[in-house]
Amino acid sequence: MNPPEPAADVVGRLREYFHAGYTRPVHWRRQQLRSLGRMLTERSPAFERALAADLAKSPTEAQLTEIRVVVAEANHLARRLQRYLRPRRHRLPPSLWPARGWTVREPLGVVLVIAPWNYPVQLALTPLAGALASGNAVVVKPSELAPATSQVLAELLPRYLDHEAVVVLEGGPDQATSLLEQRFDHVFFTGSAYTGRIVAEAAARQLTPVTLELGGKSPVWVDHTVDLRAAADRITWGKFLNAGQTCVAPDYLLTTDAVADALIPALRASITRFYGDDPAASGDYGRMLSADAVDRLHRMLTTADVVIGGAVDPAARYLAPTVVDGVTSHDPLMREEIFGPVLPIVRVPDAAAAIRIVRSGEKPLAVYVFSDDPAVRRVFAQQTSSGALGLNVGVAHLAASALPFGGVGPSGWGRYRGEHSIQTFSHERAVLSKSLWPDTMRTVYPPLGRMARFVARRVIR
Repeated sequence: MNPPEPAADVVGRLREYFHAGYTRPVHWRRQQLRSLGRMLTERSPAFERALAADLAKSPTEAQLTEIRVVVAEANHLARRLQRYLRPRRHRLPPSLWPARGWTVREPLGVVLVIAPWNYPVQLALTPLAGALASGNAVVVKPSELAPATSQVLAELLPRYLDHEAVVVLEGGPDQATSLLEQRFDHVFFTGSAYTGRIVAEAAARQLTPVTLELGGKSPVWVDHTVDLRAAADRITWGKFLNAGQTCVAPDYLLTTDAVADALIPALRASITRFYGDDPAASGDYGRMLSADAVDRLHRMLTTADVVIGGAVDPAARYLAPTVVDGVTSHDPLMREEIFGPVLPIVRVPDAAAAIRIVRSGEKPLAVYVFSDDPAVRRVFAQQTSSGALGLNVGVAHLAASALPFGGVGPSGWGRYRGEHSIQTFSHERAVLSKSLWPDTMRTVYPPLGRMARFVARRVIR
């Protein structure tokens, strides 16, 4: 096997290809998007097998949460690309008349996409789709913690996409470090806040803009105004999807004593309907990344009041769908992002107390409010800050290409999906065109007399 091409050589080669103009034409961009969708459709079995090997995802879950999400995104961008790239006229101040002004979206250059392990197809290829739609050359760095998926991406992407514009570089932290030493025009990272800080620091040394898709503790509020069985189904789905290893999964649940007492049996019934009496035997329940990931959460459960689940098998990377009651803000489960199939319930007297808890922590990636009371919805919308707000639904906003996805503050910088990806991976260039005749600019040429004073005081507003 030949040694991998050095990162500096890869970036240099991609930059030459970009500067030659091959990635700029709209037909090239649309062709790459169509080829990306075709790859995922034609090679679905290969991706399904890889996701099963890495995370025990069922073929249907792989389609719903990874493969078809990317296909839909690529199709969305391909259909709307001409509209998203259309120059936009802007009104100019009278002091510049006669003149015309507009903005054009131009590709940035060479983009680095660093993907995580938990959704290794979706979170590598959805940003890639946006970067290609914007006319960039791209380096994709898959996660070494999802090795089967990384291998399939490295094998198939060069077969379907322009291999002079898209390169997959596999490897671990050393490869990522080497890449971050290069000068990119944008770095797109999805992963933990800890690693996100490292990426941001490395990019800052090159003055490279970054998009950071991180995580955080996304809270759920449930009150008595909703159908608790329906709410339990949606919370169970969002929480235990991919064994809880979803950046926007509900992290903890806030509710009153009365609602908690009624909701716990509803959650138990939902878990049984979804995964059967023994979730370990369910083909629809995934596995955690590693035995160490299971052990980390199991240690947090040793002193907790486990009311549902709790069974573990570290060797099989298995932790049952688990609900813990009576959790306080000081418990280990509330000190860090859970990122696994454990749902703590924090009992509070009312929505105001719940909001105080939410605001006492970092701004989350999402806030989920299960309430049919308009006043409650309004107060959560006005008094909390998060990347997204879900009303009576969780996680599902990821499926909407028209909505931006991203965090705020410690849960992330920047956003993408649909037109928001074009905004992220493009530079909006200002263009001003003004005829040399009549030369209305001469009113502000030196020496500055009465006409210049009149323009300064009365015309420029």
